[in-house]
Order: sequence, then structure tokens, then C-alpha cells
Amino acid sequence: MFAPSRRRVLEAVASSSSSSVVTLPGFLVPAFQQTAGAAARRNFSATTTRPSKLGRTPLSIPPGVEITVGEPFVKRDMTQWKQQPKRKITVQGPLGQLEMDIPDFIKIDHDAEARRATLSVANRDEKEQREMWGTTWAYLNRFIMGVSEGHTAVLRLVGIGYRATIDTRPEKEEYPGQQFVCLKLGFSHPVEMGVPKGMKASTPQPTRILLEGINREQVMTFAADIRRWRVPEPYKGKGIFVNGETIKLKQKKIK
Repeated sequence: MFAPSRRRVLEAVASSSSSSVVTLPGFLVPAFQQTAGAAARRNFSATTTRPSKLGRTPLSIPPGVEITVGEPFVKRDMTQWKQQPKRKITVQGPLGQLEMDIPDFIKIDHDAEARRATLSVANRDEKEQREMWGTTWAYLNRFIMGVSEGHTAVLRLVGIGYRATIDTRPEKEEYPGQQFVCLKLGFSHPVEMGVPKGMKASTPQPTRILLEGINREQVMTFAADIRRWRVPEPYKGKGIFVNGETIKLKQKKIK
């Protein structure tokens, strides 16, 4: 890094006592300053570690909703070699009950009097804990909203002859009273899809499907399964649209 002669001079200067006055040549001052400040050198990335913006936001718990945090337990996971303790969170409200397993390093401070819950992690410097901090907050927020108000998804059927009805199929039902969404989408046969347990389906109009449930992930997954039968195409604008979905039309291919 340095020539042998310069290195010996720098070592002599560094080993000398602070009381003695040492005069350095002008060309050696920058090198000596660089050597003295090597310990205080910052890392390659100058970005500071910031806490999760969502995770540190308190969760508001409406009246009638209760959150219960269970004891830690170890669940065997085939995708990880290291067993990590988890805890079960139960969110119960007027519309139903939802459960979720969270890592043990996420702490929940539940204030029953103020109807508020705050999430924190054991170590903010670890990337995995920061990632799960905001993710757990988002899941809990959706669970609280689901058991108190519910989640909905509206599907629009755009196309000539596209129709939807809600019927029962006793020979196909997986649980008592299961509803089936029957679609006419231009195929030679009708499409029949069973509504998952815990959800409701209705058709306010022949070209509208309303899905309701307490689990947003379940509602949107079923909406995506229905949409997969007729994905919106960009030339005529036909297909099944979920909520406010739009598509930009293309010009026809002219040979």
C-alpha cells in the first residue's frame, strides 16, 4: 500500500507519544490522516437502518373485536432447517374468527382500555425481522377489518352473452348449503365454481358478481380463479374485470 520508507515513517509517528511534537512533511500529511481515520471509516452503504413505517403505526381495534395472543410453540417446517418458535394470534369479531401464526420475535403490546395494539421486533437490525414487521401489521389490519366490516370483491363480465348466476348443486357440494357460481362465457358448456366455505356470492345484475367474506386473501383468490376463465384482452376489451381493473385497448393489426 505504501512504500517501505513511508511506512516506517508513519509507524514511527503513530507510536510516538502524544506529548512530543512531531513535524511531518507536507506530502505525508494526507497519508497520515487516512491511516489515523481508518478505524472510523464507514461501510460501503451509507443508508441508515430505518424502522418499518407500517409496523410502528398503532393498530386501532374497533368495539366488539378481541385479539388473543397464544403461547410460543415450535412448528416443524420442511422448508427450513432451523426450527423457529411461533405464536398463534386469534382475531374474533361479530362476523367471525381468524387465526394466524407469527414469529416469536414479533411482540404485540395490546392496550385493552385504549383499544389499540402496537407491534415491535426484538432486533431492528436484522432484515428478516424488519420484513416480517410490516407484513404482520398488514395481515392483522386486514383481519381486524374483516371480522368487523368484511371484505368484498366486485367482478364485471364484459362481453356478448356473458352471464352469471348463483345456484345450488347438491350432487357437487363439498359442505352443506354450498353455493355455486355458474358462468356463461361463450364456451360450449357452462362454468360452475363452488364458493369456498366462509364466503357468500350474489349477482346484483346478470353481469356483476359480488363476493363477500372475512378473509381478504380468500376473497381475492377466488376472484382471481373466476377471472382466469376470461382474462381481459386488449383488442375488444372483453373479459372479467375485478374491482376497478381497467385495460388499455390496442389498435387492430392491419396487414
